[in-house]
Amino acid sequence: MPTSLKLVILDRDGVINVDSDQFIKSPAEWKPIPGSLEAIAMLTHSGYRVVVCSNQSGIGRGLLDMAALNAINDKMYKALAAFGGRIDALFYCPHPAETGCECRKPRPGMYLDIARRFNTGLAGVPSVGDSLRDLQAAANVGCRPMLVLTGKGGKTRSAGGLPESTLVFDDLAAAVRAIIPGH
Repeated sequence: MPTSLKLVILDRDGVINVDSDQFIKSPAEWKPIPGSLEAIAMLTHSGYRVVVCSNQSGIGRGLLDMAALNAINDKMYKALAAFGGRIDALFYCPHPAETGCECRKPRPGMYLDIARRFNTGLAGVPSVGDSLRDLQAAANVGCRPMLVLTGKGGKTRSAGGLPESTLVFDDLAAAVRAIIPGH
């Protein structure tokens, strides 16, 4: 498959927005991490396709429904548009961990769906996350795993066991500066 497409894959909670151990269950609980929306806008303006790839087990646990998830994502899209940013596609796994599905990170299902949707290979595609499972899923499909220290990222780094090729950044803005040449 071709890999000429400029693609970046982002986790949502803890990378784009402030995370919560109680899950983000409503638009009111969705709050962007400072600089994250501007970083996504920078990717958009530099010709990158931005894809969000997120485990959302709160759906399978009954903590929120599809209408709530859509409302949260709509808030994110509108906030991004104010900066000239865009998310080209959003993939999510609604299943709790115990279901053993193929789409829940660290399994590769969502990443393989992204490759099919965009008709591209994933080798070297930057994939930004704050948890070990984000990094493992990225590494398992040949993406370039990038850990941000926002969200659970600090704990993830301290726990160790990161995929060998993982790059570490303070936040999404710092990761994006490394992704875009000359920024």
